[in-house]
Amino acid sequence: MAASPAYGEDKGGSSSLGEPEYGHDPASGGIFSSDYKRHDDLKEMLDSNKDSLKLEAMKRIVAMIARGKNASDLFPAVVKNVACKNIEVKKLVYVYLVRYAEEQQDLALLSISTFQRGLKDPNQLIRASALRVLSSIRVPIIVPIMMLAIKEAASDMSPYVRKTAAHAIPKLYSLDSDQKDQLIEVIEKLLADKTTLVAGSVVMAFEEVCPERIDLIHKNYRKLCNLLIDVEEWGQVVIINMLTRYARTQFLSPNQNESLLEESTEKAFYGSEEEDAKDAKAEAAPLAKRKPYVMDPDHRLLLRNTKPLLQSRNAAVVMAVAQLYFHLAPKAEVGVIAKALVRLLRSHSEVQYVVLQNVATMSIKRRGMFEPYLKSFYIRSTDPTQIKILKLEVLTNLANETNISTILREFQTYIRSMDKDFVAATIQAIGRCATNIGKVRDTCLNGLVQLLSNRDELVVAESVVVIKKLLQMQPAQHSEIIKHMAKLTDNIQVPMARASILWLIGEYCEHVPKIAPDVLRKMAKSFTNEEDIVKLQVINLAAKLYLTNSKQSKLLTQYVLNLAKYDQNYDIRDRARFIRQLIVPTEKSGALNKYAKKLFLAQKPAPILESSFKDRDHFQLGSLSHLLNAKAVGYQELPDWPDEAPDPSVRNVEVPEWTKCTSREKRKEKVEKPFYSDSEGESGPTESADSEPESVSEESGSSSSSGSSSSSSEEEEEEEDEEEGSGEQSEDKEEEEERSKRKEKEGFRKAAPGSPSEEEEEDRVKKTKKKKASQGRKGRAETSSEEASASESSSSGSESGSEAEAKRRKAPPSSRAGPKEISLLDLDDFTPPPPQPIPSSSIISTSLVTDLEGLTLTDTSLAPALLSPGLGAVRTYELLHRMAGEGLSVEYCFSRRPFPGDPHMVAVQIHISNNTDAEVKNLRVSEPKPLSGMRIQEFPEIERLAPGDTASVVMGIDFCDSTQAANFQLCTHTRHFYVSIQPPVGELMAPVFMSENEFKKEQEHLARPGEGKLTGMSEITEKLTLSEKCRSDHAIVQQVTLAANVGRVPCGAANEYRFAAKTMTSGSLVLITLERREGAAAQLTVNSEKMVIGTMLVKDIVQALAQ
Repeated sequence: MAASPAYGEDKGGSSSLGEPEYGHDPASGGIFSSDYKRHDDLKEMLDSNKDSLKLEAMKRIVAMIARGKNASDLFPAVVKNVACKNIEVKKLVYVYLVRYAEEQQDLALLSISTFQRGLKDPNQLIRASALRVLSSIRVPIIVPIMMLAIKEAASDMSPYVRKTAAHAIPKLYSLDSDQKDQLIEVIEKLLADKTTLVAGSVVMAFEEVCPERIDLIHKNYRKLCNLLIDVEEWGQVVIINMLTRYARTQFLSPNQNESLLEESTEKAFYGSEEEDAKDAKAEAAPLAKRKPYVMDPDHRLLLRNTKPLLQSRNAAVVMAVAQLYFHLAPKAEVGVIAKALVRLLRSHSEVQYVVLQNVATMSIKRRGMFEPYLKSFYIRSTDPTQIKILKLEVLTNLANETNISTILREFQTYIRSMDKDFVAATIQAIGRCATNIGKVRDTCLNGLVQLLSNRDELVVAESVVVIKKLLQMQPAQHSEIIKHMAKLTDNIQVPMARASILWLIGEYCEHVPKIAPDVLRKMAKSFTNEEDIVKLQVINLAAKLYLTNSKQSKLLTQYVLNLAKYDQNYDIRDRARFIRQLIVPTEKSGALNKYAKKLFLAQKPAPILESSFKDRDHFQLGSLSHLLNAKAVGYQELPDWPDEAPDPSVRNVEVPEWTKCTSREKRKEKVEKPFYSDSEGESGPTESADSEPESVSEESGSSSSSGSSSSSSEEEEEEEDEEEGSGEQSEDKEEEEERSKRKEKEGFRKAAPGSPSEEEEEDRVKKTKKKKASQGRKGRAETSSEEASASESSSSGSESGSEAEAKRRKAPPSSRAGPKEISLLDLDDFTPPPPQPIPSSSIISTSLVTDLEGLTLTDTSLAPALLSPGLGAVRTYELLHRMAGEGLSVEYCFSRRPFPGDPHMVAVQIHISNNTDAEVKNLRVSEPKPLSGMRIQEFPEIERLAPGDTASVVMGIDFCDSTQAANFQLCTHTRHFYVSIQPPVGELMAPVFMSENEFKKEQEHLARPGEGKLTGMSEITEKLTLSEKCRSDHAIVQQVTLAANVGRVPCGAANEYRFAAKTMTSGSLVLITLERREGAAAQLTVNSEKMVIGTMLVKDIVQALAQ
């Protein structure tokens, strides 16, 4: 109790300083929480010597930032840990610093030496984070340090660090624009980078710093076109927009001769022969000046390489390609974008709004493009108002004589809507249709007149305004309508509508001579209570009647002018004085009095009802400026097409003579249809999008500890960079590499009696070789060994550096002649990406693996990449204990990847560790004794395993959809060990991905009693109580997918979860439904023809969810 007074004093002390008193209940959060000892626990954790406590503190701090909480007062405590040895802590510290470095610049500057040391760190993530923090400190004094750091990072061997350097360039430019020349040098260097990871970021930097320097793009144009498909989505958007502007300056307009040719054909069709003869010379001159248009191959390359991106899942990418085609493609080819844009209309309302804005602009010039999709623009009752109005705009633009009846029927229903703004827009749209299409003008006018008897005042008011515009076209025919509208002045109260009626009566008072004075009489009576806009029209009506019918309206006019003379609004007072002097002749009135009639009753042209999107296409489509219809800050004008084509040779990239090889040219001649065209081959894609470090979730602890292996990987990558810079590899080396790989495959076949026959294998190799040959000479030569190793490195994610060394030692000498295959991301700080979901064809078949293997840009097989397990989600089982194996310990896990040899086999990844002091030789599987129907595909023999080393291999087992163990012998050169692998039931299946409807159909089919099958035989139901940690959606899905290799099925119900899979051997469907009830209660249902599997699966899932 002694602590209470002190607590009270502290509290009192804080309030005496003028701070408000807050509740001190620990449970109270938000505004009622106190700053008393705020974050002290986190500060203590950050000051402790234990890395685990620091890591926990940093996780909590980063979580606070993610939730939007202010954690800036922890800056001094966090920045101390920037020099922490633990990589996990260091990464989180950098995440924090990037967020707060700009706010706490003075404290950040104190740690600048540590950031500079971070730039030399062996871990690429730390190097990138250090550069990111450094560029976030917005202090001019450190500009030289930032400049140096960016230059060094631009030469870094990791593409992720180079990407970060590209991101830092605009930050430095905004801080100090005097550095522009040096930054342009760095941009030029990074533009030459061949990795897809860097391309998008450096083009963004180019756009920010020096968009006018088109000359930097020339040499890299073809490379950017070819890399485009593999760049990340936001990079694609930036590159496409930049290339649109580039193409407008470098190529001729593909539609330049079209208008001229159209005119000449029209004259030839309608004109007489004599006229043709007269005009032949006049026409020949401009046609002779214009050469026949031939599209530049580079222009065609851009259009061809962007077309597949119309199928992108990212709406921004589709929109970028659509605007590129609209601005650059020949008219005949623009139509391809219509379908893609219509697809985007099924997206969120925000996306719909932007797409419809652009479609509205496009549909004015290219109406035919969207006509087949007319029904896609019909309005739904659930659409927001702004979407409805934009769809109306498009429908009005698409209206022509053939479809106008359908469109008007649609408009009829829209007028009954409850949304008043939308109804008003529909009435305006009807008016526009009537203006544009003469044959429906009377129909529209009659329809609008009927609307004048509508109960809704806003509908009537809008109709009056539109009718007024339509009547101006042919007023003489419609005096009845004017009379009808004159009667409405008693009822309509909307000022704009009243003003429109008065204007019509005044303008066409000769058509209604009896009614007009009476209307003026009524309006004079209520003049003082009218709105300003109505008062002005009353004055105009009085003036016009005074000039045409002065007998009846002279006194009324004087009365109205006298009222207006003393009105509160000075506009009305001025108008009254002006009109009095103009129409009432006095001694003072000048010569203008004679022309009063001409001034007031002059013929006025009918207004043209145009689309508000008519002139918007001078802004680049898809841009913010186009959306706002005003030039936004940073907007770059779309250049006009040049009159003469600039020199296309500026885009040619010279290839050194010594790299060219005759044998390769001969091979290219034999290829009928190359995979990449010549222009693409100039600089083929070198980096697949899969190698992006962003996709990597976290590092493996084992790899981060081995500093020596990371440094060795750095050296190898430097060597690799040198090789890449020296040009293409010679043909001899490639052939040697192929031979060594063939030998390895043959060795694998000898070691595996259960593998496919030799004839099948040879066929597969032939197919693969054909596919590889078809990639063309250049495309294959320039692909760097970086991508080749991406799949190899991911297959051995859990291996340490020493293991990789052991593998290198065992490799045959012929393979060493080829280039070293090092992954760009193999910097000892990543685990392989988590296992990707398997498509609905249960597992990838052998033929598909072969095809994909042929499609890779290097000779590496696809199989190793597919076999790498995601270490986070895979359970490991013991196969041989260290004691029983006399120092040899073996563990295994089910990697949940397809086994490349056979789609019916379960891939089992085996980790073998040599804990002895002696070398273990000839590790292999011997005498497998599977039960009937079961098959085992052994792993290739491991020739030697050094002391302390670990090897990781994969073997395939067909368990025949049973959980019985597979028995075999694990042999070394001295000993035999009897081991067995028993699979959990959840590993005997592969995920299937289906829609909700497909799931329900399959479930009904399984539940339906068939021939010789009782009701409910294929359905097992179990009630369970969910454990506390399994109450959230994420936890439930995680536990089910951990217990069984199943795919999630989308579900409309909030309290229901569905999963589907197929058994590996028979392909029988297994459908799982988990329904949450009140509280923690739930019901699990499994549908499967395999009753035994279903029963065991229910047991495993219940155990996983209830424990």
